[in-house]
Amino acid sequence: MTKRHVTLPESAEAGVRGFIDEVDDRLAGDEDTCDVVEEVLVDLHGDRDAYEAWQNGEQVSNAERVRLQSYDPCNATLESEYYAEKDEETFRESKHLQWLWRQFDATPMADNVEFALRFRQMLANHLFEECGDDCRFFKGISFTYGHNIRIGDNTVVHDDVHLDDRGKLTIGNRCSISDGVHIYSHDHDVVDQTEVTNYHTVVRDDVRLTYDAMVRAGVEVGENALVGARAVVQSDIPAHHVAVGMPAKSIRVKPGWEDEAVPVDDVPPTEKEARRIDYELPDDLDQFDEFRRDFDPSD
Repeated sequence: MTKRHVTLPESAEAGVRGFIDEVDDRLAGDEDTCDVVEEVLVDLHGDRDAYEAWQNGEQVSNAERVRLQSYDPCNATLESEYYAEKDEETFRESKHLQWLWRQFDATPMADNVEFALRFRQMLANHLFEECGDDCRFFKGISFTYGHNIRIGDNTVVHDDVHLDDRGKLTIGNRCSISDGVHIYSHDHDVVDQTEVTNYHTVVRDDVRLTYDAMVRAGVEVGENALVGARAVVQSDIPAHHVAVGMPAKSIRVKPGWEDEAVPVDDVPPTEKEARRIDYELPDDLDQFDEFRRDFDPSD
C-alpha cells in the first residue's frame, strides 16, 4: 500500500476532537445555524476581542466593520444565491453551512490535514443531502448549493474540485476525484446562455476521475471506470472502461474486467436526456438578463 496511518499528539487530538464535536452538536441542535456559523468563524479567525468590542459599540474603521460583519453568513452573498430556480427554503440553511466551509478553508487550520478532513466530513454530514462514512475532503472544494449532493462511503475529493449541484449530483462509494476536477449538473443554451437546463449527473462506485478532468451535466460515469487527465466527458462512460481525450472516448476495458464490461466497439448511446430535471420558476419572479444581448440575427 502507498499510505500509512498518521495520528496527532494526544494533546492536539483532544482539542481537535472536542472542537469538532462541539460544532457538530451545535449544528444539530436548536440554535440558529447562522448564529453558530458566525460564532465559530469569529473564534477560528482569532477575532474575538475585536468582534466583542465592535458589538459593544466601540468605533471601528469601515474595513474592520466589513471584516467583522463577514463572519455572519447573512451579510454575504454567493453566486448561487442569484439562481432563480433554487429551493429558497433549503438554500437558506445550506448557504450558512457552505459559508462556514469556505471560510474555514481560508484559515491556517485548513492545511492541518488530520484536523481539516474530519472537520469537513462533519460539515458534509450537515450540508449534503447525504454523505457516507470515512470520506476525505481536501482544500478548495466548491459547490453550488451542497444540498443536492449525495456521496457514498470512503470517497476522496482532492484539492480545488468543483462539484456543481445546481441540478443534482450523485457520487458513489470508494471514488477518487483528483485535483482540479469539475463535475457539472447544469448546461446553458448555446444561443441564450441565460436559459439553463439542469440534470442529474452520476458517478458510480469505484470511479477514478484523474487530474483536471471535466464531467459534463447529465453524464453517467459507470462503475469502476477511469477517466484520464484533462479529459472532457460529454457522454456516458460504461462500467470498467478507460476513457481519455477531448471529448473523452473509451479506449479499452480495464485489464481483468473484460468479461464484465461491454466491448469498446459496443458502447451504447448516452442517456443524458433521461436525467434532465425540469423546474418551474415562480410566477412573481423579478427576472433580469445580466447580458442584455440581442438574439435576433437580422440585427
